[in-house]
Amino acid sequence: MVDKPVDTILLKLRGLYARAKELSENEISASNALIGLLDGLLQSGASTAQKKKIEVGEQKKKRIKSDTDSARFSAASMRNQLDQAASLKGEQVAARVKSDDEKDEWFVVKVIHFDKETKEYEVLDEEPGDDEESTQKKYKLPMSYIIPFPKKGDPSSAPDFGQGRQVLAVYPGTTALYRATVASHRKRKSDDYILEFDDDEEDGALPQRAVPFYRVVALPEGHRQ
Repeated sequence: MVDKPVDTILLKLRGLYARAKELSENEISASNALIGLLDGLLQSGASTAQKKKIEVGEQKKKRIKSDTDSARFSAASMRNQLDQAASLKGEQVAARVKSDDEKDEWFVVKVIHFDKETKEYEVLDEEPGDDEESTQKKYKLPMSYIIPFPKKGDPSSAPDFGQGRQVLAVYPGTTALYRATVASHRKRKSDDYILEFDDDEEDGALPQRAVPFYRVVALPEGHRQ
């Protein structure tokens, strides 16, 4: 026979044990859930890092490819420029033969040779000066000092400068080029330009002079006259 007080204690112990077991099982479930969440986060982080690594790698590849393409384009462009420069042999071009702090002097010259290594033209000024002792002069000039003229027999390939545009043109009756302004619109590309040359004032006005389209080029940036 067991006393009633003892029975009461045993019932309380059994209740506490059952509660403790329940709490332990809940803890295990919660822990397993947390572990699952942590695993998911770790996998997601690894996936994101891998994805980011892949994206960075792709961007680097694209940048390298772009740089390579640019280098190839630049090299091809330079070769094309050198080939065009070499093709001017025997042609008349506009050349800046003299330059100082105050002005630039441009003349019509003939290309004798182009050196692809030094990127220099050898040109001949075929018109001697007024001095009796003057002779034809040769110059060696960099590429930036040369402007090819439009082809005389191909007006369609020449640039079309509109009315009011400033250009560099051969002054009629000379081999010198000066800054001028297009005075009127041309109907056809083969027509002469009607130009007003700077500092060409007569009786208080600038006379309009006709210049063939193949003796007119774009005004160089920073031109001084």
